[in-house]
Amino acid sequence: MRVFICGGGAGAQTALARKYLNESIDHTKPCLYIPLAMEPERYDGCRKWIAGELSDVNIPEIRMVRSARELEEAELMDYSMIFLGGGNTFHLLCELKKCNFLSRMKSYLEKGGVAFGGSAGAILFGKDLDACTFDDSNETHMQETKGLDLLCGISIACHYTNRTPQRQEAFRRFLLELSKGKKIAALPEETTLLLEDGVCKRIGGPLYYFENGEEKVEDRDLQVS
Repeated sequence: MRVFICGGGAGAQTALARKYLNESIDHTKPCLYIPLAMEPERYDGCRKWIAGELSDVNIPEIRMVRSARELEEAELMDYSMIFLGGGNTFHLLCELKKCNFLSRMKSYLEKGGVAFGGSAGAILFGKDLDACTFDDSNETHMQETKGLDLLCGISIACHYTNRTPQRQEAFRRFLLELSKGKKIAALPEETTLLLEDGVCKRIGGPLYYFENGEEKVEDRDLQVS
């Protein structure tokens, strides 16, 4: 299992993470791209974006799904990697639940699969979606918003420090309050965590860790096992 948990950056922000990604995959198999956090009318733009974003990753093809039904038909072991893109995290989770994708992806990862999640896609790998309520509205009205919990009880927040000063301070205070009841790893767009063998290797920028109403800046790998 290799899981890349990205704070929501792209291009130069995630160049080093993509280098690690390129070293992790089977170059004979295509990439499965899931843009379902976005509105359907933006999918054509998503296709152009992912082609540019992964232009330095050696894969023969990028196959993009446009619906939960298409995703349900995908044989995951045929793919070198799964790329979960950004958008509204609640909408993404709702679509994935329609085809029981979370349990299927977990099985894929346990068999040695590789996944890359950016922003909404990254948040799904944490314990729950609570931290994203600062940015995302739950128009799906889902009550059950647990993630895959691959970080052993740690939730994920994205785009940390990549905001206006006023918005950043409001987000920081929100996470401080939320962390009184949970653990949160807040990732700037330049930061990616690589989860492998119970260790989250930090790639790129810093990691901000919230627990018990306190914030710490971590400059080391995150132990999660």
